[in-house]
Amino acid sequence: MSLDTVAGRFAYTEDHEAFRQTVRQFLMKEGVPHVGKWEEDRLVPKDFWIKAGAIGMLCPTVPEAYGGLGLDFGYNAIVDEEMSYTGVPAGFSLQSDIVAGYIEHYGSEEQKAEWLPKMVSGEVITAIAMTEPGTGSDLQAIRTTARKDGNHYVINGSKTYITNGQNTDLTLVVAKTDPDAKPAWKGMSIILVESDREGFSKGRKLDKIGQEAADTSELFFEDVRVPITNCLGEEGKGFIYLMSQLPQERLSIAVSVQASAQKAFDETVEFTKTRKAFAGMVFDFQNTRFVLADLKAKLQVGWAHLDWAITRHLKGELTNEEGAAAKLWHTDLQWEVMDACLQLHGGAGYMNEYPIARAWRAARVTRIFGGTNEIMKELIGRSL
Repeated sequence: MSLDTVAGRFAYTEDHEAFRQTVRQFLMKEGVPHVGKWEEDRLVPKDFWIKAGAIGMLCPTVPEAYGGLGLDFGYNAIVDEEMSYTGVPAGFSLQSDIVAGYIEHYGSEEQKAEWLPKMVSGEVITAIAMTEPGTGSDLQAIRTTARKDGNHYVINGSKTYITNGQNTDLTLVVAKTDPDAKPAWKGMSIILVESDREGFSKGRKLDKIGQEAADTSELFFEDVRVPITNCLGEEGKGFIYLMSQLPQERLSIAVSVQASAQKAFDETVEFTKTRKAFAGMVFDFQNTRFVLADLKAKLQVGWAHLDWAITRHLKGELTNEEGAAAKLWHTDLQWEVMDACLQLHGGAGYMNEYPIARAWRAARVTRIFGGTNEIMKELIGRSL
């Protein structure tokens, strides 16, 4: 099984597809055989990042001047698709699709020269810390502060649900540099915090109902002192920076969940053709064929829409609302496919027997914590 069976793709060039083969071969050799162990450990080891960096899988859009390949987002999307389809859970998309963009667009020359080459090589793993114990989608309500003290910021607060939190070497911390600003978003900044700073600590790896090997953690900041030069871009512009990168961030999620849904479908077709029930194969039942036909049609629509969105983004034309719509539609599709496929495997009673169960639980995590689809609907509605 592979994504090569998806017909009619039009977002990628021959160079993209050649890169796909390199990525796939790497994941099948260095990733897939170890996923079970990583899930037991609930963590992907750092040396896997180094190996991925060596073949150009990390941050391919970073300019050559900073150690990258200077490629387009299509190469990021290839990595996202293949990692999601193969079930390799490392948080590459956060580093490549999100954090690298912030540093590329808003970082000082010193920050770019210091961090981007190490992100490309895998020497440095990054995280972005927005969510707090009492604050989720309403970023203006964050309570973490970065108070000026001479030529330093002193950071206090806590963050939770932070992807790459245990492995992080550099965290982009969203904090209030002016807690009294009105409106509140004008007082928000993004501060770079190295993990060896005194007062910075990593909390527990969070238990989840899926994505067991994905690194999701709590982070704590107690009088953490960093130089003012660690501010990313201008002070007080953090919220604007966060909003400006949303189309790519949402598209990245859409790419991953579409590939995940396709894998669930492919595994289910294979399973139903080999599973006997009532003197026949599950695939031979009319209901099974009807369900699979419905899912196949929706997946075809999904790939067409995804390629449209990727093409728009490569031209710099994907809007915030279009990115939101992609995240909304594809996460909903992922959940529909996962749920139907699990039922064809025998339902919840077989949760630990088949690989589809792992994907089903991962889809629940995306839907409950990462989908935020009501917010996507509200954003799209405002643009009408």
